[in-house]
Amino acid sequence: MSKASGFLTEFKTFIARGNVMDMAVGVIIGGAFSNITNSLIDDVVMPFLGIFTNSISFAELAVEVGPAVVRYGNFIQAVLNFLIMAFVVFCLVKALNTFHKKKEAAPPPPPAPTKEEILLTEIRDLLKER
Repeated sequence: MSKASGFLTEFKTFIARGNVMDMAVGVIIGGAFSNITNSLIDDVVMPFLGIFTNSISFAELAVEVGPAVVRYGNFIQAVLNFLIMAFVVFCLVKALNTFHKKKEAAPPPPPAPTKEEILLTEIRDLLKER
C-alpha cells in the first residue's frame, strides 16, 4: 500500500471518532446559538440601551475624523454581544457542573459483604434459631 492510502485510512479513522462528530455538532449548535444571541441583542437589548443614548441602535453611533468615519457604535454592540454570550455560556456550564456534582455526590452502593461477614451472619442466624 502507498503512503496516500495509509494516510486516507488514518484520516477516515480520525473522522469516525466520536470527538470529531461531537465537535461538529457543537459548531452547528453554536452557530444557531449565535443567531439567537444576536437577535436578543439587536432586537431586545439594544433598543432599550438606545433610549439612554437618544439613538435607536448603537450601530448608528459614529464620529467623523477628517475623511474617515469611526463607527464606534458597532464596536460597543459587538462587545455587548460578546459579554451576553459569555454570560449565557457561563450559566450553562455552571448548571451542567452543578448537575454533574449532584450525580457524583450520590453515595456509592454499599460494598458486597466479605466471605467472613457472610459466615458470621450465618452463625448469628443459627444461634438465633436455638
